[in-house]
Amino acid sequence: MKYTDLFIDFDDTLYDTHGNAIIALGELYEYLHLDQYFDDPKVFHDDYWNTNIRLWTQYAKGEIERDYLIVERFRHPLSLGKGLNPTVDYCRKASDKFLSLCSTKPGLVDGAQELMDHLRGKGYRMHMCSNGFHEVQYKKLHACGLFDYFTTIILSEDAGANKPSAQFFEYAFKQSGASPQNTLMIGDNFNTDILGAKQAGLDTIYFNRFPDYPAPEPVTHEVHHLRDIIGFL
Repeated sequence: MKYTDLFIDFDDTLYDTHGNAIIALGELYEYLHLDQYFDDPKVFHDDYWNTNIRLWTQYAKGEIERDYLIVERFRHPLSLGKGLNPTVDYCRKASDKFLSLCSTKPGLVDGAQELMDHLRGKGYRMHMCSNGFHEVQYKKLHACGLFDYFTTIILSEDAGANKPSAQFFEYAFKQSGASPQNTLMIGDNFNTDILGAKQAGLDTIYFNRFPDYPAPEPVTHEVHHLRDIIGFL
Protein backbone atom coordinates (compact mmCIF):
# COMPACT_ATOMS: atom_id res chain seq x y z
CA MET A 1 0.00 0.00 0.00
CA LYS A 2 1.22 3.49 -0.81
CA TYR A 3 1.07 5.72 2.26
CA THR A 4 0.78 9.45 1.84
CA ASP A 5 0.67 10.43 5.51
CA LEU A 6 2.61 9.38 8.58
CA PHE A 7 1.50 9.89 12.17
CA ILE A 8 4.70 9.91 14.22
CA ASP A 9 5.06 9.88 17.98
CA PHE A 10 7.70 12.28 19.30
CA ASP A 11 8.88 11.40 22.82
CA ASP A 12 11.27 8.44 22.88
CA THR A 13 10.44 7.68 19.25
CA LEU A 14 12.35 10.59 17.69
CA TYR A 15 13.29 12.78 20.63
CA ASP A 16 15.45 11.16 23.32
CA THR A 17 13.12 12.22 26.09
CA HIS A 18 14.53 9.82 28.65
CA GLY A 19 18.16 10.65 27.95
CA ASN A 20 17.53 14.40 27.89
CA ALA A 21 15.47 14.20 31.08
CA ILE A 22 18.27 12.36 32.91
CA ILE A 23 20.54 15.32 32.19
CA ALA A 24 17.87 17.84 33.18
CA LEU A 25 17.04 15.98 36.39
CA GLY A 26 20.70 16.10 37.42
CA GLU A 27 20.74 19.84 36.74
CA LEU A 28 17.55 20.26 38.78
CA TYR A 29 19.10 18.33 41.68
CA GLU A 30 21.96 20.82 41.76
CA TYR A 31 19.70 23.85 41.24
CA LEU A 32 17.53 22.92 44.24
CA HIS A 33 20.59 21.98 46.33
CA LEU A 34 19.00 18.64 47.09
CA ASP A 35 22.30 17.30 48.40
CA GLN A 36 21.26 19.00 51.64
CA TYR A 37 18.40 16.54 51.98
CA PHE A 38 19.58 13.34 50.28
CA ASP A 39 22.63 11.29 51.25
CA ASP A 40 22.42 9.55 47.89
CA PRO A 41 21.01 11.27 44.77
CA LYS A 42 20.00 7.85 43.43
CA VAL A 43 17.16 7.75 45.96
CA PHE A 44 15.64 10.88 44.44
CA HIS A 45 16.33 9.91 40.83
CA ASP A 46 15.00 6.34 41.09
CA ASP A 47 11.81 7.37 42.83
CA TYR A 48 11.23 10.16 40.32
CA TRP A 49 11.40 7.73 37.39
CA ASN A 50 9.18 5.13 39.02
CA THR A 51 6.62 7.77 39.96
CA ASN A 52 6.78 9.49 36.59
CA ILE A 53 6.14 6.28 34.62
CA ARG A 54 3.20 5.37 36.81
CA LEU A 55 1.63 8.83 36.54
CA TRP A 56 2.08 9.15 32.77
CA THR A 57 0.35 5.78 32.38
CA GLN A 58 -2.57 7.08 34.42
CA TYR A 59 -2.58 10.37 32.51
CA ALA A 60 -2.75 8.56 29.14
CA LYS A 61 -5.79 6.67 30.40
CA GLY A 62 -7.46 9.89 31.50
CA GLU A 63 -7.39 8.83 35.15
CA ILE A 64 -5.56 11.95 36.39
CA GLU A 65 -5.27 15.57 35.29
CA ARG A 66 -2.14 17.34 34.07
CA ASP A 67 -1.80 19.47 37.24
CA TYR A 68 -1.87 16.38 39.44
CA LEU A 69 0.86 14.74 37.37
CA ILE A 70 3.05 17.84 37.47
CA VAL A 71 2.89 18.15 41.25
CA GLU A 72 2.84 14.52 42.30
CA ARG A 73 5.77 13.32 40.20
CA PHE A 74 7.95 15.69 42.23
CA ARG A 75 6.13 15.65 45.56
CA HIS A 76 6.66 11.93 46.08
CA PRO A 77 10.43 11.74 45.42
CA LEU A 78 11.10 15.06 47.17
CA SER A 79 9.23 13.85 50.26
CA LEU A 80 11.98 11.23 50.70
CA GLY A 81 14.50 13.96 51.49
CA LYS A 82 15.42 14.32 55.15
CA GLY A 83 13.88 17.49 56.53
CA LEU A 84 12.33 18.43 53.20
CA ASN A 85 8.61 19.17 53.23
CA PRO A 86 7.66 19.78 49.57
CA THR A 87 4.61 22.00 49.30
CA VAL A 88 2.45 22.13 46.19
CA ASP A 89 3.99 25.50 45.31
CA TYR A 90 7.52 24.13 45.74
CA CYS A 91 6.70 21.15 43.51
CA ARG A 92 5.24 23.39 40.82
CA LYS A 93 8.36 25.54 40.85
CA ALA A 94 10.52 22.41 40.63
CA SER A 95 8.43 21.22 37.68
CA ASP A 96 8.66 24.58 35.89
CA LYS A 97 12.44 24.57 36.23
CA PHE A 98 12.70 20.93 35.16
CA LEU A 99 10.56 21.45 32.05
CA SER A 100 12.57 24.55 31.20
CA LEU A 101 15.78 22.54 31.43
CA CYS A 102 14.32 19.64 29.43
CA SER A 103 13.04 21.82 26.61
CA THR A 104 16.52 23.11 25.76
CA LYS A 105 18.06 19.67 25.23
CA PRO A 106 18.64 18.69 21.57
CA GLY A 107 19.25 14.94 21.91
CA LEU A 108 17.56 12.64 19.40
CA VAL A 109 17.08 8.88 19.41
CA ASP A 110 19.80 7.16 17.39
CA GLY A 111 18.79 7.13 13.72
CA ALA A 112 16.03 9.74 14.06
CA GLN A 113 17.68 12.42 11.95
CA GLU A 114 18.55 9.95 9.20
CA LEU A 115 15.00 8.59 9.17
CA MET A 116 13.36 12.02 9.04
CA ASP A 117 15.62 13.11 6.18
CA HIS A 118 14.72 9.94 4.30
CA LEU A 119 10.98 10.35 4.87
CA ARG A 120 11.01 13.99 3.83
CA GLY A 121 12.95 13.05 0.71
CA LYS A 122 10.27 10.50 -0.13
CA GLY A 123 7.59 13.18 0.02
CA TYR A 124 5.56 11.85 2.95
CA ARG A 125 3.34 14.29 4.84
CA MET A 126 4.43 13.88 8.45
CA HIS A 127 2.26 14.70 11.45
CA MET A 128 3.57 14.66 14.99
CA CYS A 129 1.14 12.96 17.41
CA SER A 130 2.00 13.47 21.07
CA ASN A 131 0.53 13.41 24.56
CA GLY A 132 3.22 15.85 25.71
CA PHE A 133 2.53 19.28 27.16
CA HIS A 134 1.86 21.98 24.55
CA GLU A 135 4.38 24.64 25.54
CA VAL A 136 7.16 22.13 26.15
CA GLN A 137 6.75 20.15 22.92
CA TYR A 138 7.18 23.18 20.68
CA LYS A 139 10.35 24.18 22.51
CA LYS A 140 11.75 20.66 22.22
CA LEU A 141 10.89 20.51 18.52
CA HIS A 142 12.89 23.68 17.90
CA ALA A 143 15.74 22.59 20.20
CA CYS A 144 16.26 19.31 18.31
CA GLY A 145 15.75 20.82 14.85
CA LEU A 146 12.74 18.74 13.75
CA PHE A 147 10.00 21.38 13.76
CA ASP A 148 10.12 22.08 10.01
CA TYR A 149 9.81 18.38 9.12
CA PHE A 150 6.19 18.21 10.24
CA THR A 151 3.16 19.30 8.25
CA THR A 152 0.99 19.24 11.38
CA ILE A 153 1.64 19.23 15.13
CA ILE A 154 -1.11 17.27 16.89
CA LEU A 155 -1.11 17.42 20.69
CA SER A 156 -3.45 15.83 23.19
CA GLU A 157 -4.10 19.13 24.96
CA ASP A 158 -5.45 20.56 21.71
CA ALA A 159 -7.41 17.39 20.95
CA GLY A 160 -9.00 17.37 24.39
CA ALA A 161 -8.01 13.71 24.79
CA ASN A 162 -4.88 11.59 24.99
CA LYS A 163 -3.66 8.78 22.78
CA PRO A 164 -4.92 6.04 22.54
CA SER A 165 -8.47 7.45 22.64
CA ALA A 166 -10.63 7.54 19.52
CA GLN A 167 -11.15 11.27 20.11
CA PHE A 168 -7.44 11.95 19.75
CA PHE A 169 -7.21 10.14 16.42
CA GLU A 170 -10.42 11.71 15.11
CA TYR A 171 -8.90 15.09 15.87
CA ALA A 172 -5.64 14.04 14.19
CA PHE A 173 -7.46 13.09 10.98
CA LYS A 174 -9.39 16.37 11.01
CA GLN A 175 -6.31 18.53 11.56
CA SER A 176 -4.07 16.69 9.11
CA GLY A 177 -6.58 15.94 6.37
CA ALA A 178 -5.26 12.37 6.33
CA SER A 179 -7.37 9.25 5.88
CA PRO A 180 -6.90 5.95 7.77
CA GLN A 181 -6.45 4.02 4.53
CA ASN A 182 -3.39 6.04 3.51
CA THR A 183 -1.84 6.70 6.92
CA LEU A 184 0.74 4.79 8.95
CA MET A 185 1.48 5.30 12.67
CA ILE A 186 5.05 5.09 14.01
CA GLY A 187 5.55 4.94 17.78
CA ASP A 188 7.42 3.34 20.66
CA ASN A 189 4.59 2.93 23.16
CA PHE A 190 2.51 -0.13 22.36
CA ASN A 191 -0.49 0.90 24.44
CA THR A 192 -0.81 4.55 23.47
CA ASP A 193 0.66 4.66 19.96
CA ILE A 194 0.08 1.25 18.44
CA LEU A 195 -3.19 0.07 20.00
CA GLY A 196 -4.74 3.50 19.57
CA ALA A 197 -3.74 3.61 15.91
CA LYS A 198 -4.95 0.06 15.23
CA GLN A 199 -8.31 0.85 16.75
CA ALA A 200 -8.48 3.91 14.47
CA GLY A 201 -7.90 1.70 11.42
CA LEU A 202 -4.25 2.57 10.77
CA ASP A 203 -1.34 0.36 9.81
CA THR A 204 1.46 0.59 12.35
CA ILE A 205 5.19 0.44 12.90
CA TYR A 206 6.04 -0.52 16.46
CA PHE A 207 9.47 0.85 17.36
CA ASN A 208 10.41 -1.70 20.00
CA ARG A 209 13.89 -1.23 21.45
CA PHE A 210 13.55 -4.29 23.64
CA PRO A 211 13.78 -7.38 21.38
CA ASP A 212 13.24 -9.74 24.32
CA TYR A 213 9.70 -8.37 24.66
CA PRO A 214 7.98 -8.59 21.24
CA ALA A 215 4.65 -6.94 20.49
CA PRO A 216 1.89 -8.68 22.47
CA GLU A 217 -0.34 -8.79 19.39
CA PRO A 218 0.17 -8.49 15.62
CA VAL A 219 1.38 -5.21 14.14
CA THR A 220 2.06 -4.23 10.53
CA HIS A 221 5.79 -3.91 11.20
CA GLU A 222 8.00 -4.22 14.28
CA VAL A 223 11.50 -2.71 14.28
CA HIS A 224 14.24 -2.44 16.86
CA HIS A 225 16.08 0.49 15.29
CA LEU A 226 14.75 3.54 13.47
CA ARG A 227 17.01 2.88 10.48
CA ASP A 228 15.14 -0.39 9.91
CA ILE A 229 12.12 1.68 8.83
CA ILE A 230 14.01 3.03 5.83
CA GLY A 231 13.89 -0.41 4.25
CA PHE A 232 10.14 -0.34 3.63
CA LEU A 233 9.17 3.35 3.53
